[in-house]
Amino acid sequence: MNLRQRQRGLSLVGLIFVGGVLFFVALLGMKVVPTYLEYFTIQRHLKELARESEGSTPGDLKGTFDKRATIDDITSVNGEDLEFVKSGEGYDITLTYAKKVELFGPVSLCFDFEMHAGK
Repeated sequence: MNLRQRQRGLSLVGLIFVGGVLFFVALLGMKVVPTYLEYFTIQRHLKELARESEGSTPGDLKGTFDKRATIDDITSVNGEDLEFVKSGEGYDITLTYAKKVELFGPVSLCFDFEMHAGK
């Protein structure tokens, strides 16, 4: 066995390539994770509003959503974006929105979210 056959490991080019891929994945994660955290927060608030909608008007529910959005720093949507459909004594709530996430330069991601909450 010569020395070349026993050597194992990553070359400098391989190391740079792997580092670049890891950097891109980390950048993507740092940009995308907050978008999904906001999505799950909005979804939780819609479910709570739908449960509490009995005896309320759509205007009251929009105001309640706006207050909760301010507390949880939701910036993608507001109460005016909510759609209400009467369901028994309460409301079914639907929300559709798009969120654009800038990555770098001219590259960005666009997420289309659609949520529905009912009793």
